[in-house]
Amino acid sequence: MAWEGGCFCGEVRYRAEGEPLRVMHCHCTICRRVSAAPVVTWITFPVDRVSWTKGSPALLKSTPPASRFFCPACGTHMVFEIDGARELDITVASLDRAADVTPGYHIFADTHLDWLKLEDGLPAYDDWGPEV
Repeated sequence: MAWEGGCFCGEVRYRAEGEPLRVMHCHCTICRRVSAAPVVTWITFPVDRVSWTKGSPALLKSTPPASRFFCPACGTHMVFEIDGARELDITVASLDRAADVTPGYHIFADTHLDWLKLEDGLPAYDDWGPEV
């Protein structure tokens, strides 16, 4: 199975191969600020299964040891990576087939915005969750 996606303007594209390791909603303040959204949904793949297929993303060292990759032209935030990790998180909203993804849980739920009600029945964790 292949997952493809990219930025809003089409200058940067990526491809992920195989089944995702996990899918989760993140409520941390850094994800919210970087994306300017109340929550960011991530899909995780092994780093060796993800490749950039068009253009080159820009890099933001958001916090040690995390990096975020975004389009230098339109600013779309696409990938999160922890230095040295064997996984990459891709923003679900940047996938061509985002509707094919089903999130499994919430992370950093203790920092979610109070007006966003977590009533979807998914488990909610105050840290990275059960699979990290």
